[in-house]
Amino acid sequence: MDVKEARARHEELGLGDDDLLRMYETMLLARRVDERMWILNRQGKAAFVISCQGHEGVQVAAAYNLRPGYDYVYPYYRDFGITTVLGQTPRDHFLSLLARKEDPNSGGRQMPGHFSSRKLNIVTSSAPVGVQYPQATGTALAFKVRGEDGVVLVTGGEASTSQGDWHEAMNFAGIHDLPVIFLIENNVYAISVPENLQVAGSIAGRAAGYGFPGHEVDGNDVLAVYETVKEAVGRARRGEGPTLVEARTYRLTAHSSDDDDRRYRERDEVENWRKKDPIVRYEHYLEEAGLLDEETKEEIEERVREQVAEASDYAEQAPLADPEEALGRVYAEV
Repeated sequence: MDVKEARARHEELGLGDDDLLRMYETMLLARRVDERMWILNRQGKAAFVISCQGHEGVQVAAAYNLRPGYDYVYPYYRDFGITTVLGQTPRDHFLSLLARKEDPNSGGRQMPGHFSSRKLNIVTSSAPVGVQYPQATGTALAFKVRGEDGVVLVTGGEASTSQGDWHEAMNFAGIHDLPVIFLIENNVYAISVPENLQVAGSIAGRAAGYGFPGHEVDGNDVLAVYETVKEAVGRARRGEGPTLVEARTYRLTAHSSDDDDRRYRERDEVENWRKKDPIVRYEHYLEEAGLLDEETKEEIEERVREQVAEASDYAEQAPLADPEEALGRVYAEV
């Protein structure tokens, strides 16, 4: 494939060279932040890590279609890529991981992965799996009632589609033609339970039962995810209703730092999926399109390393919350 043929794909999607490189750098940043979190955990400095590794292509490509601070996002705990696109920084993530006073999500009181920002319209998740879906449809209903063209993106893993909350939200969204996109990041395992024991049939195919489109997409193909979500966002903004997107990917780490995935996944399986790593695959595309050479790659890597190091060091030195702050913003001030 020559450069012209390679470039045709992203140009047809309306993406410029700067867009592609920004998406790449954001994916790499999410990966390097995640890797540093695991190191802090193994050093005994961070109590818990839940990883985005392998999901970056889905997350960055999907979020790149949104208007930060206008559209709403109801993320799930792996969505470092989504929240980074919207404007959360490595420093924000490390402050949350280490439960520091300056943590913008909760002031150091929530588990890692409970993203929150009023400014960026990122709504924090609750711990029970799947409860974000009805909440997201409520926000989508508000957009519709107000006559605004805002879009709501709500995400989860394939296991969350087994919950009643998901089905109720899908049904409500379908009945009322709400501007909401259900993005399922199907990574093959619901903790230790394989997909075939968790999900019957096709997740994407279930959308038809609720009266709106469902699409299955290769979650490790960044441009395929971008295109699919772009179409869904366009439908929502035009008032044409919801869309379900099932992005098939794979988590490259254990479920969390408390999980031993060697008990239920063969190493050969993990290594075979590593060959499909969305970051490596996207690098190949950028190289074919003439946008990424070794020099550019090293420049981006160096910027990312500096950001991660600065953010990690800052968070480690940042103060913990004062004990009397534990009940702040829990009860209404009368």
